[in-house]
Amino acid sequence: MNDMTIGEAANRSGVSAKMIRHYETIGLIATPARQENNYRTYGAGDIHRLRFIRRARALGYPVATIRQLLTLWDDTNRSSADVKQLAQAHAAAMRRKIAELDAMARTVEYLAAACAGDHRPDCPILEDLIVNSQQSAAVARDDGDLAHPVSMVNMGSAA
Repeated sequence: MNDMTIGEAANRSGVSAKMIRHYETIGLIATPARQENNYRTYGAGDIHRLRFIRRARALGYPVATIRQLLTLWDDTNRSSADVKQLAQAHAAAMRRKIAELDAMARTVEYLAAACAGDHRPDCPILEDLIVNSQQSAAVARDDGDLAHPVSMVNMGSAA
Protein backbone atom coordinates (compact mmCIF):
# COMPACT_ATOMS: atom_id res chain seq x y z
CA MET A 1 0.00 0.00 0.00
CA ASN A 2 2.98 2.32 -0.53
CA ASP A 3 3.72 4.47 -3.54
CA MET A 4 0.07 5.25 -4.30
CA THR A 5 -0.80 8.07 -6.67
CA ILE A 6 -3.01 10.88 -5.45
CA GLY A 7 -5.98 9.24 -7.20
CA GLU A 8 -5.39 5.94 -5.41
CA ALA A 9 -4.91 7.77 -2.11
CA ALA A 10 -8.17 9.63 -2.71
CA ASN A 11 -10.02 6.38 -3.39
CA ARG A 12 -8.61 4.61 -0.33
CA SER A 13 -9.06 7.52 2.05
CA GLY A 14 -12.38 8.90 0.84
CA VAL A 15 -10.80 12.36 0.52
CA SER A 16 -10.82 14.01 -2.91
CA ALA A 17 -7.53 14.68 -4.67
CA LYS A 18 -8.29 18.40 -4.50
CA MET A 19 -8.70 18.23 -0.72
CA ILE A 20 -5.56 16.12 -0.36
CA ARG A 21 -3.60 18.86 -2.15
CA HIS A 22 -5.30 21.46 0.07
CA TYR A 23 -4.40 19.57 3.26
CA GLU A 24 -0.85 19.36 1.98
CA THR A 25 -0.79 23.11 1.31
CA ILE A 26 -2.04 24.00 4.80
CA GLY A 27 0.25 21.47 6.48
CA LEU A 28 -2.24 18.90 7.78
CA ILE A 29 -0.38 16.24 5.85
CA ALA A 30 3.31 16.17 5.02
CA THR A 31 4.52 17.02 1.56
CA PRO A 32 4.60 13.62 -0.14
CA ALA A 33 7.52 12.11 -1.92
CA ARG A 34 7.60 12.46 -5.70
CA GLN A 35 8.18 9.84 -8.37
CA GLU A 36 10.54 10.42 -11.28
CA ASN A 37 7.58 11.71 -13.29
CA ASN A 38 6.95 14.26 -10.46
CA TYR A 39 3.73 12.55 -9.34
CA ARG A 40 3.03 12.60 -5.62
CA THR A 41 3.26 9.25 -3.85
CA TYR A 42 1.40 8.31 -0.70
CA GLY A 43 1.81 5.46 1.76
CA ALA A 44 -0.35 3.70 4.33
CA GLY A 45 0.43 6.30 7.00
CA ASP A 46 -0.82 9.05 4.71
CA ILE A 47 -4.08 7.16 4.16
CA HIS A 48 -4.61 6.77 7.91
CA ARG A 49 -3.97 10.48 8.42
CA LEU A 50 -6.35 11.43 5.61
CA ARG A 51 -9.08 9.18 7.06
CA PHE A 52 -8.51 10.78 10.46
CA ILE A 53 -8.90 14.25 8.92
CA ARG A 54 -12.01 13.16 6.97
CA ARG A 55 -13.67 11.84 10.14
CA ALA A 56 -12.76 14.95 12.13
CA ARG A 57 -14.20 17.16 9.38
CA ALA A 58 -17.36 15.02 9.31
CA LEU A 59 -17.72 15.74 13.03
CA GLY A 60 -17.41 19.46 12.32
CA TYR A 61 -14.00 20.08 13.84
CA PRO A 62 -12.37 23.25 12.52
CA VAL A 63 -8.99 22.91 10.82
CA ALA A 64 -7.16 24.51 13.75
CA THR A 65 -8.55 21.89 16.13
CA ILE A 66 -7.81 19.09 13.67
CA ARG A 67 -4.22 20.32 13.63
CA GLN A 68 -4.14 20.04 17.44
CA LEU A 69 -5.74 16.59 17.35
CA LEU A 70 -3.19 15.41 14.79
CA THR A 71 -0.37 16.73 16.98
CA LEU A 72 -1.81 14.81 19.92
CA TRP A 73 -2.26 11.69 17.77
CA ASP A 74 1.38 11.89 16.72
CA ASP A 75 2.51 12.29 20.35
CA THR A 76 2.74 8.85 21.97
CA ASN A 77 3.21 10.58 25.36
CA ARG A 78 -0.03 12.54 25.00
CA SER A 79 -2.55 12.85 27.78
CA SER A 80 -6.04 11.72 26.88
CA ALA A 81 -7.24 14.63 29.04
CA ASP A 82 -5.94 17.00 26.35
CA VAL A 83 -7.91 15.19 23.66
CA LYS A 84 -11.01 15.12 25.86
CA GLN A 85 -10.75 18.87 26.50
CA LEU A 86 -10.67 19.57 22.76
CA ALA A 87 -13.70 17.33 22.20
CA GLN A 88 -15.65 18.95 25.03
CA ALA A 89 -14.85 22.44 23.77
CA HIS A 90 -15.99 21.44 20.28
CA ALA A 91 -19.24 19.97 21.61
CA ALA A 92 -19.90 23.18 23.56
CA ALA A 93 -19.27 25.28 20.44
CA MET A 94 -21.71 23.09 18.49
CA ARG A 95 -24.34 23.51 21.23
CA ARG A 96 -23.90 27.31 21.05
CA LYS A 97 -24.27 27.19 17.27
CA ILE A 98 -27.40 25.02 17.58
CA ALA A 99 -28.88 27.59 20.01
CA GLU A 100 -28.06 30.42 17.58
CA LEU A 101 -29.63 28.54 14.67
CA ASP A 102 -32.70 27.75 16.77
CA ALA A 103 -33.08 31.44 17.68
CA MET A 104 -32.75 32.40 14.01
CA ALA A 105 -35.36 29.80 13.00
CA ARG A 106 -37.77 31.13 15.64
CA THR A 107 -37.23 34.66 14.36
CA VAL A 108 -37.87 33.67 10.75
CA GLU A 109 -40.97 31.70 11.80
CA TYR A 110 -42.22 34.72 13.76
CA LEU A 111 -41.71 37.00 10.75
CA ALA A 112 -43.37 34.51 8.41
CA ALA A 113 -46.37 34.28 10.74
CA ALA A 114 -46.61 38.09 10.82
CA CYS A 115 -46.73 38.24 7.00
CA ALA A 116 -50.20 38.12 5.44
CA GLY A 117 -48.80 36.38 2.38
CA ASP A 118 -51.42 37.93 0.12
CA HIS A 119 -51.46 40.26 -2.89
CA ARG A 120 -50.54 43.39 -0.87
CA PRO A 121 -46.97 44.69 -1.07
CA ASP A 122 -46.65 45.20 2.71
CA CYS A 123 -44.34 42.57 4.13
CA PRO A 124 -43.00 42.51 7.70
CA ILE A 125 -40.26 40.11 6.58
CA LEU A 126 -38.80 42.62 4.13
CA GLU A 127 -39.31 45.48 6.61
CA ASP A 128 -37.32 43.58 9.24
CA LEU A 129 -34.53 42.83 6.78
CA ILE A 130 -34.32 46.49 5.78
CA VAL A 131 -34.42 47.88 9.33
CA ASN A 132 -32.00 45.34 10.74
CA SER A 133 -29.59 45.63 7.81
CA GLN A 134 -29.22 49.31 8.73
CA GLN A 135 -28.75 48.40 12.41
CA SER A 136 -26.18 45.72 11.60
CA ALA A 137 -24.20 48.22 9.49
CA ALA A 138 -24.19 50.61 12.46
CA VAL A 139 -23.09 47.85 14.84
CA ALA A 140 -20.29 46.86 12.45
CA ARG A 141 -19.07 50.46 12.34
CA ASP A 142 -19.24 50.79 16.14
CA ASP A 143 -17.26 47.72 17.19
CA GLY A 144 -15.70 46.40 14.00
CA ASP A 145 -17.59 43.13 14.17
CA LEU A 146 -21.06 42.16 13.06
CA ALA A 147 -23.47 41.36 15.85
CA HIS A 148 -25.55 38.22 15.67
CA PRO A 149 -28.50 39.06 13.38
CA VAL A 150 -31.12 37.59 15.70
CA SER A 151 -29.96 39.80 18.55
CA MET A 152 -31.08 42.83 16.56
CA VAL A 153 -34.68 41.71 16.28
CA ASN A 154 -36.90 43.46 18.78
CA MET A 155 -39.40 40.67 19.28
CA GLY A 156 -38.96 39.52 22.82
CA SER A 157 -39.35 35.73 22.75
CA ALA A 158 -38.16 35.34 19.16
CA ALA A 159 -34.49 35.89 20.02
